[in-house]
Amino acid sequence: MSRLQLALNVSNLDEAVEFYTKFFRTQPSKLRPGYANFAIDEPPLKLVLFENPEAPGTINHLGVEVFSTDEVKEAAQHLSEQGFVTDLEDQTTCCYAVQDKVWVDGPDGSRWEVYTVLADASDASSSASDDTCCTPVSVTTPETAPCC
Repeated sequence: MSRLQLALNVSNLDEAVEFYTKFFRTQPSKLRPGYANFAIDEPPLKLVLFENPEAPGTINHLGVEVFSTDEVKEAAQHLSEQGFVTDLEDQTTCCYAVQDKVWVDGPDGSRWEVYTVLADASDASSSASDDTCCTPVSVTTPETAPCC
């Protein structure tokens, strides 16, 4: 089983959390300064919000959340066999979680990740404002790039 991930840049996190809580009828799974995520059962969706006033209303990145490291490895092998350049990250701390993931570039520079969450991480080194965590998409600059 897996679910699609949609990571959005929003201008005001509090307003966005209020809207998506009402829209999807569920509370955020994780809420931190400048960052929120929702694990939505129906439709199966991982919605991630990054407070980024410089690029509101844009897609930050896309992904597929899977539920094991083996599934990440299988995705990496498949993507590589399809001719995609893959960027593997093992045990990386990002978005307040320890994750294994593989990245590929889609058409027009869209970034896609296949990832699994291994553990929660609440320390400041995993914040959404840490631009070393994820490769930014074209709508952000290195100075304002949010983490995944």
